[in-house]
Amino acid sequence: MLKDENFADWYADIVEKANLSDKRYPIKGMNVWTPYGWKIMRQVDTYIRRELDNTGHDEVCFPLLIPETEFKKEKDHIKGFDSEVYWVTHAGLNELDVRLVVRPTSETAMYPMFALWIRSHQDLPLKVYQIVNTFRYETKQTRSFIRVREIHFFESHTCHATEEEAQEQVEEDIRVLANIMSKLCLPYSLLRRTEWDKFPGAHYTVGIDTAMPNGRALQIGSIHHYRTNFSVPYGITYEDGDGEHRHVHQTTYGMSERLLGAMIGVHGDDKGLVIPPAVAPFQAVVIPILSKKNAEEVSEAARGIADALSKAGIRVKLDDRDDRPGSKYYDWEIRGVPLRLELGARDIENGVVTFARRDNGEKGTIALDSLTEGTRLVLRDIAFSMYEKAWEAQRASVQDIGSLDAIPEKTLRFGWCGCEECGHAIEDRFELKLLGTPYPAEEYQGSCIVCGKPASTVAYAARSM
Repeated sequence: MLKDENFADWYADIVEKANLSDKRYPIKGMNVWTPYGWKIMRQVDTYIRRELDNTGHDEVCFPLLIPETEFKKEKDHIKGFDSEVYWVTHAGLNELDVRLVVRPTSETAMYPMFALWIRSHQDLPLKVYQIVNTFRYETKQTRSFIRVREIHFFESHTCHATEEEAQEQVEEDIRVLANIMSKLCLPYSLLRRTEWDKFPGAHYTVGIDTAMPNGRALQIGSIHHYRTNFSVPYGITYEDGDGEHRHVHQTTYGMSERLLGAMIGVHGDDKGLVIPPAVAPFQAVVIPILSKKNAEEVSEAARGIADALSKAGIRVKLDDRDDRPGSKYYDWEIRGVPLRLELGARDIENGVVTFARRDNGEKGTIALDSLTEGTRLVLRDIAFSMYEKAWEAQRASVQDIGSLDAIPEKTLRFGWCGCEECGHAIEDRFELKLLGTPYPAEEYQGSCIVCGKPASTVAYAARSM
């Protein structure tokens, strides 16, 4: 299956061959995380936790079920999720007095508790996060990691004394995002969503989008500034230094398992996955090249290499299966291990180990007397090359257009007057999604591509995954 010829089929084929997920569970869109896929996701979660812990967030874990009475307190929020939520109506044979929502996101679960936790300005800022599963009834065709009904999800929630402090939190979230995405070698754009596409109940939403190889945009996360839109209905107030009670200003920041879907799509090739070193379950695989004369010597030396790398903190796998080297190469190429280390009798004689990079196929040798340093150097170069290549593709995926005569299969950049009518005209006519305007705003002088009126902002639109 060739990636450039049929991306959707290639993607499904790679997920299955690399054994990342099993979709045969008897509820559509609720897939089983298999060991290798879960190892990758856990590595991603490790970096998310590290960044949030380093910025003063505390990890929490809230219940899965939310009473309908709490869920409905913010009217725009309930309207936005009403068609997507799962309801629990019975406990055993007994019908519940109050229906329960299976968590689609956690605002309405957390905020009644925030109202109890926050009393004075000394309790602020409140910064918490959790990594949990959320549930939404995805009505479109499901696709592993990209469109599922049970979603592995990271979400942070913060409360602040002022709107300005909440805005500072948004800027911190963007810095956290940059650090995480550098580990995943993923490019992204930040686009302020339109009023009709922002998160239900938000003051504004910044979408985080990555361009996929088929020209479509994949939203991998979002950042929301709520002002007091949730703190008013949920009664989240604090007493300021003058004894006045004021409502807190809130933000949220969320990303999902779509991060893994983006990594598959952006980095993978016709041979399989290409996993960034930072999140690869195995950063290197050691394959002994045996013959009848030297099998014991080579096997022992290969074990020594694997042990040395492991002790140095490099995630390594010794593949000593009784199988042909070529078959082993094929298996680890599909799984996207960044670095393959091959060791034969001649390598031992020369005091080297032969390496092959998964990202570009480049081969070379690393001196055994500088094994750890040399391996780390190659892994760093792999990460740098993957990051640069991905960003180059992201930039190439955007095309400026000045008219609506021909719409290419790319992310489109054009002048927009900001009028909702013109925005909908673009979406409806070409079945595109208006992704929004750059965050922070770009300077632009031109005309609206729809109505021709002066436009001081540029907008982006694409077909979405």
